[in-house]
Amino acid sequence: MIASPRTLVSFGLILIASAGAHPIDAAEPAPTATAASETATPPFRPLFWDPDNRPQKPAGEITTIRFMTSGDFPPFSFLDESGRLIGYDVDLTRVLCEEIGANCTLQMRPFGELIRALEEKRGDAVLSGVAVGVDLRDRLDTTDAYLTTPGRFVAARDDHLTATPEGLAGRWISVVSGSTHEAFVLSRFPEAHVAAYPDETSARDALRDARVSVHFGDAIGLSFWLDGAASHGCCGFAGAAWLDPEVFGEGLRITVAKSNPRLRRHLDWALRKAAVDGRLGELYLRWFPRNYY
Repeated sequence: MIASPRTLVSFGLILIASAGAHPIDAAEPAPTATAASETATPPFRPLFWDPDNRPQKPAGEITTIRFMTSGDFPPFSFLDESGRLIGYDVDLTRVLCEEIGANCTLQMRPFGELIRALEEKRGDAVLSGVAVGVDLRDRLDTTDAYLTTPGRFVAARDDHLTATPEGLAGRWISVVSGSTHEAFVLSRFPEAHVAAYPDETSARDALRDARVSVHFGDAIGLSFWLDGAASHGCCGFAGAAWLDPEVFGEGLRITVAKSNPRLRRHLDWALRKAAVDGRLGELYLRWFPRNYY
């Protein structure tokens, strides 16, 4: 029987055990990249921390953490065919709890209820890509970013264009109407022609069907579109990733209550340690097989 979405649902509950215990839902091993030769370029893994800076674990013990996430945002958190909650954020929760040495629960709630549940102390941390703006900064805090959400151009595979303001002058660029990506293109690529579409599907289809030269949008979503059936194998990334934080946000972060700085310090420490030790890099390769940076 499925419980109310406001409660801890049975198929969305995962107990992530601390090191040495027996996890109820053990993680599958991350795939290992096979090099074509001894000199092959290793797979890309994003790292947002200085590998030479290894701070000590914060003082004080954290024994339990109640994480909350949504369950409808693949590849971050979603239900598989058996109704089991899986995804990047689920595996990240497991890694953080192992690093901290805490026993954790992961609650699945509707995205729109996560902040209220955190403020009402029905959970300790939200791991679901919540953007904490100016209106929430006085009540909520966030960890360092563990992933960023850049913008990327995609173009036809046989079109060797240069994705710069000069290289796209006179070209047609598809974007989603009213999006930050449209605003970015309009301000940074003044000599290009902009074709605004009502949604991502139609904007991407315009490129696939050769009605525009390039499409500009969210790099994460585009990485899966490029490898999916909808693209018909038409295209690839063009140019570098655009990372301007004032346009594309400050990245994906874990949200905690302002009144819980000790938890934030432990989570920041665990994120940094897992990143420098390579564990976050393995999660990136597991859930994002096409590098989107």
